[in-house]
Amino acid sequence: MASSLSETITTDDASSENNNVTITGKIYTRLRLSTKSDLSHIYQLFYQIHVYHKNTHLYKATESSLANLLFKENPLPLFYGPSVLLLEVSPTPFNEPKNTTDEGFKPVLTTFDLKFPVVEGQVEEFRSKYDDKSDVYIAGYAFFYANYSCFYDKPGFYFESLYFRESYRKLGMGSLLFGTVASIAANNGFVSVEGIVAVWNKKSYDFYINMGVEIFDEFRYGKLHGENLQKYADNKDKNDGGN
Repeated sequence: MASSLSETITTDDASSENNNVTITGKIYTRLRLSTKSDLSHIYQLFYQIHVYHKNTHLYKATESSLANLLFKENPLPLFYGPSVLLLEVSPTPFNEPKNTTDEGFKPVLTTFDLKFPVVEGQVEEFRSKYDDKSDVYIAGYAFFYANYSCFYDKPGFYFESLYFRESYRKLGMGSLLFGTVASIAANNGFVSVEGIVAVWNKKSYDFYINMGVEIFDEFRYGKLHGENLQKYADNKDKNDGGN
């Protein structure tokens, strides 16, 4: 059972002087598919993206609800259900993975040259639980799932969100994360990667353009939700009649 927000949520402003690791020179990354042991970190990261967009009042998830969403006992085929890729960082190299993991995805290892020191200010809060390597921290994620369109004969990916904790922004890691999702799509018969691109966020907008995303100005994003959606709840019996 998930604890209350006040007990479990931390933000990038919550670090203490004795809870820091400074990484210089090179930073080593591992991009992997999330497991159930990552639930607390996913919960925190999903909250932090709500903080970034100033809509924490909309955050309703719990660790329990995320477990039901992401790690069902009888899951859909790999990448058809909701999937989270986690980017981990370390000041020391990762061991090369021998093969595809039990999750069905071989972790991607990369090294970045740093132009400035990176400070991990939440060592214990975001220390990875994936294996016995103790100097590994969760830096960000990509969240996506399969979608369908009558215009295509095959499924695509809906790219729901990409997020990095503040210390790990502007390092070039976004290209690795989004590019890996695109690679998964291209290599597994999916026809597209699509999602919402915020026009107000120029850096984000330019990033997706540079990654090859095509923006369709003739379409607008529409959403039926809240009270407007619930107005249709009373029509259930009528709709079940087949009219």
